Amino acid sequence: MTAPRPERVEEPGAPVRMPVRTASLRQGRRPVVAMVALGGAIGATARYGAARVWPAETAGFPWTTFWVNVLGCAVMGVFMVLITDLWAVHRLVRPFFGTGVLGGFTTFSTYAVDIQRLVDAGRPWTGFGYLVVTLIAALAAVWLAGATTRRTVAGRRR
Repeated sequence: MTAPRPERVEEPGAPVRMPVRTASLRQGRRPVVAMVALGGAIGATARYGAARVWPAETAGFPWTTFWVNVLGCAVMGVFMVLITDLWAVHRLVRPFFGTGVLGGFTTFSTYAVDIQRLVDAGRPWTGFGYLVVTLIAALAAVWLAGATTRRTVAGRRR
């Protein structure tokens, strides 16, 4: 059964406009935005802490950013398997942890700045290597962590 639509008389060639319930859409998004913001604050604080504990040398390889991104991607692989294959979670868990915490923790904007910093310091090959190795390591981390988690979860179901 479909809901009745308001009748409209449109002029030929005019775009069809459907009524939008913006107030209800905005109200439904508020908890999601709040959870992303809260999670983002937690993730960004953890990343900042990692950078303070393990600072990178000015022209050196940015190991802290590298490992933060690889670790964040691995955790994302585990998390996605758990919430899609194993757990029934509240609708705000994914925005809080996935988008918020892990989005705030991983730092691909700093990754781009680090590459530029290496190039500006006269180390373009190191910057290029960092670019490639980080992408490969991050993709491998999310895939390996997800596959390992899926295999582990499947073994426990038997």
